Order: sequence, then structure tokens, then C-alpha cells
Amino acid sequence: MPAENDQEVLLTGGGVNRVTRLGDTVRRPVGPWTPTVHRLLDHLAARGFAGAPRAHGLTEDGTREVLDFVPGEVGHYPLPPYARSDDSLRTVGRLLRALHDADADFPRRPEDVWLLPPREPAEVICHGDAATYNCVFRDGLPAAFIDFDTAHPGPRVWDVAYTAYRFVPLHAPGSDEGTLPPAEQGRRLRLLAEAYGLTADERAALAHTVVDRLHALVDFMTERAAAGDPAFARHLADGHHRLYLADAEYTAAHAVDWTAELGK
Repeated sequence: MPAENDQEVLLTGGGVNRVTRLGDTVRRPVGPWTPTVHRLLDHLAARGFAGAPRAHGLTEDGTREVLDFVPGEVGHYPLPPYARSDDSLRTVGRLLRALHDADADFPRRPEDVWLLPPREPAEVICHGDAATYNCVFRDGLPAAFIDFDTAHPGPRVWDVAYTAYRFVPLHAPGSDEGTLPPAEQGRRLRLLAEAYGLTADERAALAHTVVDRLHALVDFMTERAAAGDPAFARHLADGHHRLYLADAEYTAAHAVDWTAELGK
């Protein structure tokens, strides 16, 4: 390894975990779910899915996982214009579909541990947080997902719903992360659904699933904070849950119109 790469460098953007880079690898704190996630990443590699890092075990002290460093630009806020382009939206829809198609036959085991609770029907292994800040862009387009800690079995539309929330985006007016007129949000929601290849039934459920997904997120944050997790306690103190609930209410108010757009 070159001498200039023999020191760990703190990577920016980690809202929950402290992530460092060492050469062509990154190091992240482990959790009870890490062995299951590494088995998932091995499965994706075996299926030829190139849009995820590969796992390389743990550090010698066993406290951190070692993963590929995925080259490119991560979509941290404030987002660059290319992250909000129609091409980016279509590309992330296709990337998420490729991920799900690659992991749909992941062999689940009784001893599997997931950070987020599995949801039925467990059609695929959802990424769980396939947002701009967990997406690596190359040449202005999504190329890979990172941070699979939140992976868990669930319906395809459950994962698409959160990606839609972040990439369209489906934020209420006044959001610090940017918003769009409702008609434009509906148009972009349809672009994502088309790129992913959602069925008619999944399209009919998508907007309402976004609402359910945001409420589930707030419940998860509250549970983790109550269990003593300082990162989620800080998120609650900063009012993140109120933003999610406001966005859920906003999405519910426009669900009928957006569902009609999705049916075109």
C-alpha cells in the first residue's frame, strides 16, 4: 500500500457511524447484524452485482468491519444539481431493481440478525436506506449503494418508497433538503416507478407506502433513542422526527393525485 495511504482518514457525512478510509478500504463499527450483512454482500458479489462494496471481514480487534472503498461522489446535502436530475432518478430506479433482483434468492437463516425488522411479504432484501447520502455517483449518475446496515427482508415497494422519498424528493414545502411543486413530485415519482418496473398494484400502493415507511422510521428512531443510542437521541433532540411526520402528512395529502399520476 502506498505510504500516503497508510493513515486512516475520517470520511464526512456519517450521521450515525464514524467511518474511516484506509487505502482502498473503509472501516465502520460492527453491530449484531454485521455477519448477516457481510453474507448478503458476499451473495451480491457472487451474483455479479457491482453496485455494492465487498466485505473483507473485521479488524484485528473485532470492533470494526472492513469494506471496499467505493470511488465516486456520495450524495451528501446540500445536493449537487446532478443528484436531482431525471437521469439520476431513472438510474437509481434501475440500480435498486438490479439490487433486488440479485438478492431475491438470498438464503435466509434462523440465526440472521437484522437492524430493522423484517416485513412481509419478504420478497427481497431491502437496502433500507437507499437514499442520496448512501449512493455513490459517478459522472453525475448513481453507480452504487453503500452502508447496508439497515438491510432487511421486505417487499420491493417498501424499499422503493424510501428511495422515492429521498430522490424525488417527497418533502413538504420549506424543507431544508429542498422541495418541488406537487405536480412535479408526481411526475418524478412516476419516472422512478417506471425505471424500477413497479407493477400496477405496487404503483397503486407506492404513495401510501411512503407514509407508512416514514412512520416506521420515526418509530425506529424513538425505540433506538429509548434504548440509549446517543445518535438517535440527538436526532430526536434536533427535531428530525417532526420533519418526517410533516412529510408523511404532506405525502398523505397528495397520495390520491400522485397515485393517479402513477397509473398513467
